Amino acid sequence: MYSKHLLAKPFATPFALSPLVAVLGLSVHVAAQATVSAPTTSSIEEITVTGHRQPYRGDVPLKSLPQSTQVLSEDLLNQHQITDLQSALDLSASISRQNDLGGIQDTFAIRGFAGDETMPGGYLVNGFSAGRGYSGRCDISNVERIEIMKGPGSALYGRGEPGGTINLVTKKPQFETEGYLQASAGNFGSRRLEGDYTGALSENIAFRINGAFKDADGYRNTNPRKYALTPSLLFSLSDATSLTYEMEAIKQQALFDRGIIVVDGVPEVPVTQFLGDPENGATEIEALGHQLVLQHTLDSGWHLSAALGYRDSTQKGLSADAELSDGRQLIYTDGTTLSRQRRSRDYAAEDLSGRFELSGTFDTGPFTHHLLVGADAYEFELDFNLGRWRVDWGSMDDSYAVNIFDPVYDGIRPDPAAQINQLQIQRTQGVYLQDQIDLSEQWKMLLGVRLDDFEQRIDDRLSGLRSTMSQTATSPRVGLVYEATSQLSLYVSYAEGFRPNTGSDFYGAAFEPEESRSYETGIKLETDDGRTSGTLALFQAEKSNVLTVDPANPGFSTALGQAESRGVELDIATQIAEDLNLVLSYAYVDAMTSTDMVNIDWGVEIPAGSPLLNIPEHTGSLSLTRDFEFRGAPASAALGIRYVDERLGETVDPDYILPAYTLANVSATYAPTSKVTLLADIDNLFDKRYYANSYHKLWTMPGAPRTYNVGVRYSF
Repeated sequence: MYSKHLLAKPFATPFALSPLVAVLGLSVHVAAQATVSAPTTSSIEEITVTGHRQPYRGDVPLKSLPQSTQVLSEDLLNQHQITDLQSALDLSASISRQNDLGGIQDTFAIRGFAGDETMPGGYLVNGFSAGRGYSGRCDISNVERIEIMKGPGSALYGRGEPGGTINLVTKKPQFETEGYLQASAGNFGSRRLEGDYTGALSENIAFRINGAFKDADGYRNTNPRKYALTPSLLFSLSDATSLTYEMEAIKQQALFDRGIIVVDGVPEVPVTQFLGDPENGATEIEALGHQLVLQHTLDSGWHLSAALGYRDSTQKGLSADAELSDGRQLIYTDGTTLSRQRRSRDYAAEDLSGRFELSGTFDTGPFTHHLLVGADAYEFELDFNLGRWRVDWGSMDDSYAVNIFDPVYDGIRPDPAAQINQLQIQRTQGVYLQDQIDLSEQWKMLLGVRLDDFEQRIDDRLSGLRSTMSQTATSPRVGLVYEATSQLSLYVSYAEGFRPNTGSDFYGAAFEPEESRSYETGIKLETDDGRTSGTLALFQAEKSNVLTVDPANPGFSTALGQAESRGVELDIATQIAEDLNLVLSYAYVDAMTSTDMVNIDWGVEIPAGSPLLNIPEHTGSLSLTRDFEFRGAPASAALGIRYVDERLGETVDPDYILPAYTLANVSATYAPTSKVTLLADIDNLFDKRYYANSYHKLWTMPGAPRTYNVGVRYSF
């Protein structure tokens, strides 16, 4: 069983990180030696969330970057009473939901590109990857804001999608004591407890601890349960130096759920109908993460940052999945009996990463340079053990089948045989440089480049084969910004990037990394009073070595070849009146294959120009929030509307289309006292039947019917 620490393995010894570890240790030592006396009150107050510089950013504000960005603030998320990442990302029209791997992972595409479907959750937490490994559904009780950096990020972040990068910025410890406890309950047996508390341990040490617990029957009776705990410490080592430690502990349990079936000639089953096997028990995900960040401001105003991150995660469980092979599936013969596979999963992942950055501003003649120089490295180890039992081709075996209209969960439960048993190790070292040059008061140029040395080793325990692959990648980036007025700016950018593909195909061959090119141009608007801001962007991106899950061999991936995406985005945030705010997001995305492909296992040709899975052409999101008084006490109301166009629901069947849908959500708060706030929200207000995502017509996830919650928050 996989349990050893990554550092204990000879091959995985993180020599690539040794310089970063040494720099971080030396920096902490020097900073500690420099602390002669306790900092003053004013210096303590400077160590706040706003003073914590984000990695890979330098001193360039988001609005000055030659790319479209969108920030989902804590206030906006609270007004809509959103508690999970997937629901939060619905506020951005550029993001579409993807196959959620049995309902246990956050999966999404940005501008039509979803990345590796076998390794979901491609987002960052404070600049550290949370997508390598298994973290389940992300709870946002510890999130201060969500930054959606649209367009290419590989020139800084290394591995990344040309569609964009999502970075979660967590809440940081504060020296002023504050906190809250919140409890809520709703239909489908939903119960949630959430809390947050921060304060000072001494004159130069602050702490924070927050987290959440949620338990429910679930609208599909999958009994989801999740625990999240995120303690953190902030050390003010001097007026110019801070050290932050953050921990994240996650445990998630839920029945593995592939959704319902949607087949012509078969009557619809209720969205609540679970077609898996409850006796398999819950799939369990556990993750433990650590982040250590040192920040120091030099006398010259330059900024140093060094960071280490470690994340250990596991996923274990059994599932009953609808059989996708026509020759093994009884539903096509009688319209009632669903043949199923039985699978076992025992996955473990360890991710160790580090980075070091130097950023600052200097002049050369008439030009001002905003320079960012950095180096990072990571080692990722994945122990992947998948078992499967399935009926023989043409046998018409119904021993592990289920009646879709009257499921009975008993009978024989065959033991899965080993299908994949691999140890995968990835190592990457990178250096990056970015210079945003103020050519004049109106013209700004961004130049960036990143060099990566990537290697991968896969040991297949079943075949005894070892495959290795190494690559050196260069990711350039260039952009130009023209600030026509104090309110209006225009920009254009071009970038190349890469993203390592994890794993191997059905035949044991390691995948080459994805390579991409992307273009973007747009207009940014921000009024002088700050009440209105917006971006209109046009984009085009293309990439090669794209992976998708292999329908003929579930559990394996296959190369789709090349894909491209182009479209238009509009994001507007405006304060209509003193107490009324509007956030509007719209995206048109045309994402398709750009080369012909024949799936050799299915014998189905996928021609160039075929749409990509689960990508709608048109998506829109509207948020309207209002603050007011009710009986002399503060209150608020929020309305959210999301439109999702029709989407392709199955790669090998272009006729399987998920219908478009429009959902409305409402929420309200009322604070009868300064410490007590009452809360209520309703999702899917008009109880629309819709499909959230799909991989196949037999693996289609229905969206939740009308759900509601009521709660109370006590603040202190």
